[in-house]
Amino acid sequence: MSIRQTSILPRILLSPPHISGREQVYMEEAIHSGWIAPIGPQVDAFEREMAAYTGSKGALALSSGTAAIHLALRLAGVTQGDYVICSTLTFVASANPILYLGATPVFVDSEPETWNMCPLAFQRACQDLNDKGLLPKAAVVVNLYGQSADMEPIVEIADRYGITLIEDAAESLGAFYQGKASGTWGQFGIYSFNGNKIITTSGGGMLVSDDTEALDQARFWSTQARDTAPHYQHSEMGYNYRLSNLLAAIGRGQLELLEERVERRRSIGRRYRERLGSIPGLRFMPEARNCRSTHWLSALTIDEEVAGFSSRQLLSCLEQHNIEARPVWKPLHLQPLFESNYYYPYSEEYSVSDNLFSTGVCLPSGSSLSDEDLERVIYAIETCNQYR
Repeated sequence: MSIRQTSILPRILLSPPHISGREQVYMEEAIHSGWIAPIGPQVDAFEREMAAYTGSKGALALSSGTAAIHLALRLAGVTQGDYVICSTLTFVASANPILYLGATPVFVDSEPETWNMCPLAFQRACQDLNDKGLLPKAAVVVNLYGQSADMEPIVEIADRYGITLIEDAAESLGAFYQGKASGTWGQFGIYSFNGNKIITTSGGGMLVSDDTEALDQARFWSTQARDTAPHYQHSEMGYNYRLSNLLAAIGRGQLELLEERVERRRSIGRRYRERLGSIPGLRFMPEARNCRSTHWLSALTIDEEVAGFSSRQLLSCLEQHNIEARPVWKPLHLQPLFESNYYYPYSEEYSVSDNLFSTGVCLPSGSSLSDEDLERVIYAIETCNQYR
């Protein structure tokens, strides 16, 4: 197959929305009920169903996962001048809400076993900041590409230092760690329903917690913090952060098929490993012990000296085949926005996240990816050397 032939084939996307048809049933219910504002029975039902699925005592449907992180940080008491630990290998949305509150992010490296926050580096960060008199109020631990961090030691360390743990599970709804849902190990967990996530409401998020009083406070803030009064009265600053009833209806239809979506993405991940795992120099993101990853994105690293091509060359090859793929996240400590912030690497000699960024590639992984298109991706990778 020549480059000219592949360029006319339909584009394969990284992780497009996957619509089933069930969403329309709930959408019609919402429209016929007249509830289309950011409150209503679909929102209430979506919250109950998400809480039940995750095993949380409560859930709050919001306009985005970023909004959920912002509210969780405020519930943790983060204010101007505070420090907050954050995973470095993540999208900037994990850290931006720290800035919203006038606090300072402190970044912690990944570990090779999970690609998520390294417990040992987290421990060093907590101890060092405590010694400096800068003990963080909270920590945002990100569960990358559908896989939980090694939460048990992270929870123990956070408890020891009195740090509120916020689990950014935006990419890992449907994942489990030691039999417990990703997003439910910390005091607060957040999920994203952006268009590229494993289920989508087109845009939206969810905050979950066993602290239902805290969720009630967040619910109050998320609806402009309107006091109980016959007129519009406000004693606190609030936000316009609630999810609309129409979008919640989409979410309910999506949630019904979550397990099916997880299994399809996991099967795509298995196929990649079976077909490409023997290529010298290619190593897939490991699935951690005691964890069920969703494989929201199947990701691999490339040893250029062994494989004969680099991660950037593979991205170019895939683009020539009209296939969307992306580098692994650029670590936040390397971003110009955070160039002066503290960073705690895996060791003094080695930064795991830097290496993953320079060698990592995320492959098309959407649950709607057909077997035929999956074969196109595999073929493009197998023949990458021909197109360098």
